[in-house]
Amino acid sequence: MTNKILKGLKVLLVEDEDKLASLLKNAIGDSFYSFTLAKDGEEGLKKFLSLSPDIIITDIMMPRRTGLEMAREIRKIDENIPIIILSAFSESDKFLDAIDIGVVKYFIKPFDPDELLDYIQSVGKKIGSRLIQLSDNYSFNLTTKNLYKNSRYVSLSKNESKFMQLLLENCEDDNIVDEEMIKKSIWENEKVSSERLRTFIRRLRAKTSKDLILNIKGHGYQINLLLHPRFKRL
Repeated sequence: MTNKILKGLKVLLVEDEDKLASLLKNAIGDSFYSFTLAKDGEEGLKKFLSLSPDIIITDIMMPRRTGLEMAREIRKIDENIPIIILSAFSESDKFLDAIDIGVVKYFIKPFDPDELLDYIQSVGKKIGSRLIQLSDNYSFNLTTKNLYKNSRYVSLSKNESKFMQLLLENCEDDNIVDEEMIKKSIWENEKVSSERLRTFIRRLRAKTSKDLILNIKGHGYQINLLLHPRFKRL
């Protein structure tokens, strides 16, 4: 993996052992765009919501909220973000719980920081370019289908997420998504009136920004993108 991709990743380390947290930050922190520390699961969850990191590294046993408890809450929001567990050997009985939550890797303490960095490199290509920058400081995660405003999570309904994804899938050549395409993609076989569709889009624009979704009069809708290497327009 290139250093350029690593430098685009935001990492959140949740660890109550100050010495280990400092060691990891000093050893590998400079490899990333940001490497943020949290001292327990409660603080880790708050920083996840405010920072929208690309990867989470967490201890298991911590005060206030354990790493597994935090991971369960995060999975309700983001089903795909890689979560890496750091654990003492005596906590290895929690391995099955970690699998159930969808933890991608389990490191037993003590471990070599370079091993951790190597693993992050192995998954980085899958997540390095998934965040698409939109207008008005919004961004959309193509993997998780989540929307963010200034890196803060914005709650979308299932149909709103489908609509955002549809607009992004059709933006490369300035394609306009018409009403029939939206109805078939979102509501499938359900009969939906044009008024219901317009109300749906109007509510989404009110929740987000009137500049985020462009109404091309008489034709349909487009997403308002900022410059991103995957896309041609804007």
